[in-house]
Amino acid sequence: MICTVTPNPSVDRTLEVAALTPGEVLRAQGWSTDPGGKGVNVSRALHANGVPTTAVVPVGGAEGEHLAELLAEHGVPALPVRVSEPTRNNVAVVDAAGTTTKINTPGRITAEETEDLLRAVAGRLDARPDLLVAAGSLPEGAPVDLYARMVRAAARRGVPVAVDTSGAPLAAAVRAGSVDLLKPNEEELAELDGQEFTTLGEVIAAARRALAHGNRAALVTLGPHGALLVEAGQVHWAGGPAFAPRSTVGAGDCALAGYLAARGAPADRLAAAATWGRAAAALPGSAVPGPGDLDPGPVRVVADPDPDLVIKEL
Repeated sequence: MICTVTPNPSVDRTLEVAALTPGEVLRAQGWSTDPGGKGVNVSRALHANGVPTTAVVPVGGAEGEHLAELLAEHGVPALPVRVSEPTRNNVAVVDAAGTTTKINTPGRITAEETEDLLRAVAGRLDARPDLLVAAGSLPEGAPVDLYARMVRAAARRGVPVAVDTSGAPLAAAVRAGSVDLLKPNEEELAELDGQEFTTLGEVIAAARRALAHGNRAALVTLGPHGALLVEAGQVHWAGGPAFAPRSTVGAGDCALAGYLAARGAPADRLAAAATWGRAAAALPGSAVPGPGDLDPGPVRVVADPDPDLVIKEL
């Protein structure tokens, strides 16, 4: 069983338009409402493919109740942690070319509620899940080292941890070490490393610097250009032919879910990550792929890719 924790979940609303034109009245051609947040999306994708999972989520106000109802509608087992502030709303607008514009609202949590969340996570860790996924942004009021604290709690119980976040929370988790899998995207890793990337070699070097703090592996998603898996002794790249995405919302989360759901060698798990991520990008809104959506055929994996390859040319 894979346990996910999403400290800053959301109710995600996606609107599809022909083109996003500022200052104009636009008519939506399609829309959807889904439970959202990185860890929530991971649990949704795992559940859709028959992988046991539980999602730990703070919920507050009417939108929190709505979030809990949406999770139940999707059949995702959840452990709600009550908070005083309303659960946030996120809006994504997707045009006909698949370009996604996101508007994310902040969430809030008190110090006491943060401790409630940590106790809920500790309770799930005591049940010895196969893995803990700590994912997403942190709400206002949460300590920047919240994920590092979760990693330490999991390590004391022998539970592996994957961390998918950005900014200061990612930096704190990296510095604390003992993360089994870091899952930044290219932009998040660039922010962590303090530079933009042009070549695969630059991404690999930055990932290795993150691993040097005592972390085990990094799965770096590169948007339409595939994904890299960087470990101490080996590097793999996976990707497939270019295609027009329908929506990129949650695609990276589904890539992480695919990696965690797969069995076998690292290359096989990376292939699954690329397959699940591509499948998610072909679906509307923040829909997650099921077994019928997954086509590993177009995906190829390359061991020790040429570090001089330009990312945008992959």
